[in-house]
Amino acid sequence: MLSKVLSSAVIGIDAYLVEVEVDIARGLPCFTTVGLPETAVKESRERVKSAIQNSGYTFPDDRITVNLAPANIKKDGTGFDLPMALGILAAKGTIPQDTVSRYLIMGELSLDGRVKPVKGSLLMALAARQSGYKGIIVPEDNGREASVVDGILVLGARTLSQVVEFCRGSQQIPAESIDISGLFAPPNQTDTDFSEVLGQEHAKRAVEVAAAGGHNILMVGPPGSGKTMLAKRMPTILPPLSFEESIETTKVYSVLGMLEKDQALITRRPFRSPHHTISDAGLIGGGQSPRPGEVSMAHNGVLFLDELPEFKKHVLEVLRQPLEDHRVTISRASTTVTYPSRFMLVAAMNPCPCGYLSDPRHRCDCSALQIQRYRSKISGPLMDRIDIHIQVPAVAYRDLKKEFSAESSEKIRQRVTSARTIQARRFVRLPIYCNAQMASRQIKQFCRIDTASSALLENAIEKLGLSARAYNRILKIARTIADLEEKPDIELAHVSEAVQYRTMERGGKIR
Repeated sequence: MLSKVLSSAVIGIDAYLVEVEVDIARGLPCFTTVGLPETAVKESRERVKSAIQNSGYTFPDDRITVNLAPANIKKDGTGFDLPMALGILAAKGTIPQDTVSRYLIMGELSLDGRVKPVKGSLLMALAARQSGYKGIIVPEDNGREASVVDGILVLGARTLSQVVEFCRGSQQIPAESIDISGLFAPPNQTDTDFSEVLGQEHAKRAVEVAAAGGHNILMVGPPGSGKTMLAKRMPTILPPLSFEESIETTKVYSVLGMLEKDQALITRRPFRSPHHTISDAGLIGGGQSPRPGEVSMAHNGVLFLDELPEFKKHVLEVLRQPLEDHRVTISRASTTVTYPSRFMLVAAMNPCPCGYLSDPRHRCDCSALQIQRYRSKISGPLMDRIDIHIQVPAVAYRDLKKEFSAESSEKIRQRVTSARTIQARRFVRLPIYCNAQMASRQIKQFCRIDTASSALLENAIEKLGLSARAYNRILKIARTIADLEEKPDIELAHVSEAVQYRTMERGGKIR
């Protein structure tokens, strides 16, 4: 008696099909699982046996062999419980094999037969559509997540007996459906808004430029100057997520099992702010079974690193690959996985260990050696990868007492979205989404400057000791400033403003 049930497993953020083959033969009662199962998969035999019996069906007292094919890839997680149980019942003849073969099936079983949620149902739905299957059967709590995939029938199951009766044809499982446009409806009110930020007009302008071009930004200033306040409001001025970006981001959260029960998609740009004690594996991803880190959870959003020099130096250095390549590759002896990591890096730091070097109202007691040692925790190559460096001075009392409100996030977002639209038309035939992602070839093509701008830039490079990478960063920032003003060409004023956003070069000083 042999049966086959189709399921799926995950490598990175992509699902692949797994055939759950069940053979029941005469012999001493035993339950063997083969096909490189991890501990959670091996333990499924106890859950499957109890679930079948407590659902009112007979568990065979024979020799049961379950093979998870392909057998050369490790399988982990609890999602194979439901396909194993259905495979055993199909091998016994309790349910017809042809019915169960039409669907990809995944779900964890409790001892009483309830189907519990699992990770990666969105990825499974995408794999089923690509492979041409009729539909999928997933836990009811995962139904909304999987139903965002168009062209696939999604059935959300509550119990094992419900799925068995559905396969017999005596009961129907209602198909999951969702209104995608409703998910992307703008919120009535946001908790944070740029109108709450008083003063700091120079810093707010720099943040707007960063958002318009997707540039990484570093804010330097004393405690209480508003660096964190500005960073937390960055997502409110970024363009809305497109459906494709939302799917990419949701895949990462689906792998981690971090979607809420009623959450179908990530429709707001992520904002991740890890503590400075985080490890390199926590930031980049890793583990024995590689999992996404904070840089992947910030995909298509913002990664905020507060108190940047307080992070361990080797942790900061591992940021260099995702900042350049927009993806993270994690290699282990058994597998190599790649996670997306296209994010905006927003960092904040004090100008010195005490924080008051540039504050006229407080005295700084740090020695020159202490300041140098503090700043040297951020390497030159990492600093080169941060496009915009700005000083955020302490807020003056007159700004705090102003009665009129500052510009709202919605108004800033309109300008940012308009600039991004210009960039989308410019890069329509290229795998580029914003100015920050331009390579040397695109910079030469789209960032031409006139003689006066070239002379200004040459003078700045000589005085500040800028690197070649910093030179390219300035051109990309100038291109973004021109896009914000809807100018087809980069002008002298645009280059001049862009140079001002490189105040923390290795040859420069923070006053």
